[in-house]
Amino acid sequence: MTRKLLVTSALPYANGQIHIGHLVEYIQTDIWVRYQKLRGVDCVYCCADDTHGTPIMIRARKEGITPEQLIAAMHAEHLRDFTAFEVAFDNYYSTHSDENRAFAESIYNELRDGGHIAVREVEQAYCEEDQMWLPDRFLRGKCPKCGAEDQYGDSCDACGSTYRPTDLIAPRCAVCGLPPVRRMSDHYFFKLADFAEPLRHWVRSGHVHPAIANKLEEWFSEGLRDWDISRDGPYFGFRIPGTENKYFYVWLDAPIGYMASFKNLCDRTGRDFDAYWKSDATELHHFIGKDIVYFHALFWPAMLMGAGFRTPTQLAIHGFLTVNGQKMSKSRGTFINARTFAKHLDPQTLRYYYASKLGPGPEDIDLAIDDFINRTNSELVGKLANLVSRAARMVGSKLGGLTCEPDPRAAGMLKNIRTAADEIAAHFESRNFNLAVRQICVLADEANKYLEETQPWQAIKTDPEAARAQLSAALEAARLLAVYLKPIIPDFVAKVERCLAVAPLSWASLAETPGPRQLGEFERLADRIDPAAVEAMIAETAADQAAHK
Repeated sequence: MTRKLLVTSALPYANGQIHIGHLVEYIQTDIWVRYQKLRGVDCVYCCADDTHGTPIMIRARKEGITPEQLIAAMHAEHLRDFTAFEVAFDNYYSTHSDENRAFAESIYNELRDGGHIAVREVEQAYCEEDQMWLPDRFLRGKCPKCGAEDQYGDSCDACGSTYRPTDLIAPRCAVCGLPPVRRMSDHYFFKLADFAEPLRHWVRSGHVHPAIANKLEEWFSEGLRDWDISRDGPYFGFRIPGTENKYFYVWLDAPIGYMASFKNLCDRTGRDFDAYWKSDATELHHFIGKDIVYFHALFWPAMLMGAGFRTPTQLAIHGFLTVNGQKMSKSRGTFINARTFAKHLDPQTLRYYYASKLGPGPEDIDLAIDDFINRTNSELVGKLANLVSRAARMVGSKLGGLTCEPDPRAAGMLKNIRTAADEIAAHFESRNFNLAVRQICVLADEANKYLEETQPWQAIKTDPEAARAQLSAALEAARLLAVYLKPIIPDFVAKVERCLAVAPLSWASLAETPGPRQLGEFERLADRIDPAAVEAMIAETAADQAAHK
């Protein structure tokens, strides 16, 4: 039976630009999806902008535009940046959609009718100046645990404590700076504890990484708490059915955006929505960061259980990005936006570097600038691009651009590349991209060593046909390696395909042996990174951040 997969990445919030930290997830997901498609798997990749909440409303107000205008502009910017880094969604949508509203209301109604929604009065901060309720992130004050100043209403960056907004000392509105008043309001809660046992079973059934399952066990042991799924108006979002001024909290309709984006695709392409969301015959994979595990490993599957939908097959959870071993910093210029990176450096260098670092677990990965430069120059350019460049240019300039049957002495080298297929495939499937890259580089070393040993640049002087066979063997090695590289650096491989005059490569291409042919025009595959370009990128980032303080 043909494998069918629906894959998603976490929805980027429509209140900011895509940066290199975000790109860890989207590049990781895209590599995995491209690998599946390369194998002939029926794999669909859907995502959307997360568009609701108070921050969107406040920013739109400050800019003198509507929230709808703001999210439309951010949608275009996000798609531009994803396209620059070759993240290829099958559908990129918005949570502010008719589909998302319909699913949010339907799921809520099912949970309510099943007895999983409670209503109770809560005390909240209200700003009389701005005439709005203040959610956690719109309150600032002194931490009630350690006394650190200027902390959020729900957690302290200084000591890591979490607390209720009403516990914050000397609270003030983050918008106007004035102290809020306290008011009572009815809120709607999802009774998460109703699903404690099925959730525990789901978590322990291999759907999350073992380290994450162990972390989740702490929350089960403490007892799952009811989840506040409502916000008072004014609020940019969907109104809760049967209420006058209550809205779904953004985190309720955000994951539902996975369903809405896929439904939008189904309506345009004829796919069967229920085959993916009501049946376990297909697979559902969510790629997320470890900071949103609670929502995706507890709230989201519980919502799906309560509303009669299937639960995810797998949560692929990654860690954070550090730069030179430290958190990304605006002052140091390492909080780099995708657009700024693409202005100064080739996006495929970041794809390659992330792949060389990413494993299947939630460990953080580090973008070490010197290592990034060295690995790009020595591996991507020195080993992979150089193999194609040396052979193709010589065939083109000295041998009329014609290849022939590969040198028989290269048979062992070519066999080694082919027989690595199963192991490299296993690395891709398990998201051990770092191991795949390592093995590809070992094979590229062997191909480059073959060239060094045969020295076709010498043979061409006395025996052009022997040199043609040697160069053709190197180009065949490059073609095979390109199959393995295609999920990681697709633009690089597209240039190789054109140069080698072969049809678009798939995993099945590893078993093929294309005959003699006329090469296409050589295109430069990758450039060495000049450290000055990296310094300019960091300087521009720091200056831009300083200008927007």
